[in-house]
Parts: sequence; C-alpha cells; structure tokens
Amino acid sequence: MPDSDQKVSSSKSWNPDSWQKFPSAQQPLWPDADAAEAVKAELATYPPLVFAGEVRQLRQRLTEAAKGEAFILQGGDCAETFVDFSADAIRDKLKILLQMSLILSYGSGKKVIKIGRIAGQFGKPRTRQQELRDTSTLPAYRGDAVNDIRFSAKHRTPDPQRLIRAYNQSAATLNLLRAYTTGGFADLHQVHQWNQEFITTSQFGKRYEDVARRIDKLVNFSKAWGISSPDEPALRHTEFYTSHEGLLLEYEQALTRQDSMTGEWVDCSAHMLWIGDRTRGAGNAHAEFFSGVQNPIGIKLGPGTDTEDLVKLAEKLNPENEWGKIVLISRLGFGRIEKKLPEIIQAVESAGLRAVWLSDPMHGNTFVSPSGYKTRAFDKILGELAAFFSIHKAEGTIPGGVHFELTGENVTECVGGAQQISTTDLDNRYETACDPRLNCEQSLELAFRLTEYCNQSRGFSV
Repeated sequence: MPDSDQKVSSSKSWNPDSWQKFPSAQQPLWPDADAAEAVKAELATYPPLVFAGEVRQLRQRLTEAAKGEAFILQGGDCAETFVDFSADAIRDKLKILLQMSLILSYGSGKKVIKIGRIAGQFGKPRTRQQELRDTSTLPAYRGDAVNDIRFSAKHRTPDPQRLIRAYNQSAATLNLLRAYTTGGFADLHQVHQWNQEFITTSQFGKRYEDVARRIDKLVNFSKAWGISSPDEPALRHTEFYTSHEGLLLEYEQALTRQDSMTGEWVDCSAHMLWIGDRTRGAGNAHAEFFSGVQNPIGIKLGPGTDTEDLVKLAEKLNPENEWGKIVLISRLGFGRIEKKLPEIIQAVESAGLRAVWLSDPMHGNTFVSPSGYKTRAFDKILGELAAFFSIHKAEGTIPGGVHFELTGENVTECVGGAQQISTTDLDNRYETACDPRLNCEQSLELAFRLTEYCNQSRGFSV
C-alpha cells in the first residue's frame, strides 16, 4: 500500500475537475461545447441530492456486510427513462426490494442493506459509438441523460439539457423514496400491502404471503409482551440508499460538494457509485475522479479483469485501505465464474485489500433470442449465484451481497423461472430501455433461493 506521505500528496492534488487530465472513455460528444459548459455551471448551483451524513452511514453498513454481519441487496432498472416516470413505478420498484429484503432477513437472520439502482441511472456505456439499422447509421443510445432511444437524427443527437432533466427526475424520485421509507409505507405492519396484486396467487407470491403472516405474528407477540412499541422506529422506517453507474463525469463533477463538517469531498448525486467494466482502468479518468470522493465505490469485474490493474485501482480509490469504501461486483457469467473469481479473490486477499464482495449474475449471462431480443436465462443467473457463494466459502471469504437488474412489473424479459417464460414469450411485455430485467415473480423466487445460498454458505441447514 502507498505510504502516508504519498496519501497526503495525492489527497492535496485532487480536485473535482482533475479527472480531465486523464484519458476518459464513454463520455458524450456534445455538439455545442458552450451549451454543455452552461449546463454544468447551472448544475453546480443546485442543491445536493444526497448528504454527506447519509454517505458515511452507508459506509458503516457496508463495513458490516464486509464482515458478514449484514447482506447487501442492490437492484433496480437497467436504465431509468424520462418516459416511464411515475409515482406508481417508483413505488413498485421499492415494493419488490422491500419484499426481497423481508424474505432474506427473515430466512437468513441477517440485516439487509437496501440499495436501489434508482434516482440517477440515466447513463449507459456502449460497445459501439454508432448504431446501424437498415441503411441508417446514428449515434448509439447512451441513456436518457444524453440522448433519446428513438432512432432519428434529432433524438439521437446528444443534448446537455437532458442532464438538467435527469437531475430533476432524480430529485423527485428521492423525495418520494424518502416519504415512502419514513412515512409509513415501509412499516412492518404493512408487509401484506407490498405484494403486487397480479402476483398474490402465484407460487412465490403465496410463499411471500406466508412469510408476511409469520412476521405479523412475531410483531403482535412483541407488542403483547411489551418488547416493542408499535411506534418503534425500526418497525416503521427503513434505511434505503441510492446508486448508479458514475459514468458521466461532467454530471458527477457538477454535483460534488465539500462536506462542511469534515472538509472532504462527496459526490452528492447518489450514496454509492460504481465504475463499469468498460471504464475500470487504474490510470483512467473515472479512477481519478472517484479517488477523491468519500462515497463507497463499486468496481464491476468482467471476464477480462486484469488482477494487477484491479489492485492498483483499489489502492488508488482507497489508499488508507478503509472498510466500507470498495465494493467488488463480479459479473463473470455462469461458464466463467468458477475459473476467474478465485483468481480475483486470491489477488485481492494477497494484496491485503479490504472490500465487500457482491455478485452481479445478470450481465455475464445475456444472449440474443432467435427473434432478436436480448434476454437472460434464469437458471444461468441462479447458477452463477450458487457458484459465487460456494467459491467464497472455499476461499474463506465473505459473500457480502447481490446486484440485480429487476422491476416490480409483470414483464417478460428474462426466460425461465417458475413462470417458465420462453423465448417466444418475450414480445408479450418486453419493456426495458436497454437490458432485460427480472420481473416481480422471478425476483421473489430469487430471494428465496438467495436465502438458501446464504444459509448454506454458513453451514446452516435449510
């Protein structure tokens, strides 16, 4: 690890725009540079979306997960859009995460840390700069913060004003989330109301209702014996954090603020950010920017992860090797995880790096159906998850949580699961703006399976 003098020097030389001196990838090519600068200046005057105290609290929670005292459930949309924005949509995403956390906490006995991919997931990395359809070539869709998914020259032209709209939608989303999580909706007395009507008669909807009834009995027993009051904050409120890929560095810079209590810099666009598989290089602009903020930073680990570069990146992001700062998110694929993940774990352990480990079993298991839809097979997702837990058990390390793309809606985007969705069913309700998501019933099924994996990894019978 770097010595203390090097740490101080690095800290003093960092500022929110120092990333601009480093090679950057996946950044928008704004057609009007002056207009983009004006938008960044305007965003820099806006109020923070999250607060430094909340970020410090999340780092403490992640420390608990790294030590096996809690479990992280991170999930939400692949890409938020301006069109699919409503109170009902936000509520339904929160519902499924609350349901999953209830199942996990009840079944495993662990506290569940809930982190949404929400209120900021408006930028998407692209493999290709251009998209070809028939004989037309246009800029690729890079998320609603940059351009529009509609395929026309007008809609695909990057527009910096969309960053303002992304901020405003994120602010409105956070406002509603805070109201739901502190105003009674997340009350454990309301667990039955979290179940979606269309799922109540399904196999896993019924299993969820059974868990909810048991929790009702426990809550009522506690009240009857005077163990807790119905107004107990732990029963009525829940902690909920937001996250997104910190892809658009101009946006992240504009929302970075200095904590008045500590003098440290905090990216106030979300509680947690992550660096994607395409922008992970230790010498790149994303590494430089996120090395200077106090937020916990996720690092996506794809099949091409270079362990030497990963160690350099982790040391740059976390020079004091603190708990709760680094989240390593493996996204390797069912057929590759058993070979690659032990290699990564051993490199991290040999370097003495402190990190919490998450599994993203979605991105490494994407394929294109015969009809042209991007999809994911539920059995491959479960297979990668099972391998993630068994590998950590074999290596003597702690599986700290999971990272999913999911929705509370009854979509047909991933094949398999109890509903037995096939590739011919995909066009029934394929609604994602980018990558396929688990639907509500698949998410509940996953939560029950996760409970089994958690218990098995600790040697508990199920």
